[in-house]
Amino acid sequence: MSDQSSERLIAADITSIGVETDGGSAALDTASRELGAIGTGSFGIWEAGPGSDVDVEQDELFLVLQGRGEIAFEDGSVIELAPGALVQLHAGDRTTWTIGERLRKLYLAP
Repeated sequence: MSDQSSERLIAADITSIGVETDGGSAALDTASRELGAIGTGSFGIWEAGPGSDVDVEQDELFLVLQGRGEIAFEDGSVIELAPGALVQLHAGDRTTWTIGERLRKLYLAP
């Protein structure tokens, strides 16, 4: 593999990237690992659950890699979370996360 290739490949298997407990919430066990930057934003892995917690979101795009759950929004809408779900959150969204099976996502945040 050339030097440029190794700089471009972040993970040959994203499911094997380790994360560290981040103390994100007293109500929900969370862990994360920032993998890098793109423009002025960052991207990485985040895991949580099982459990439930409320949050006020920041702008974020994420892809669910493993696990299951849902995000309920203040307006009553609900998004089911399962592997393959691609979700965009907007700054100020008030949410309730309910995670039944430990959730792992790849996120991109500006």
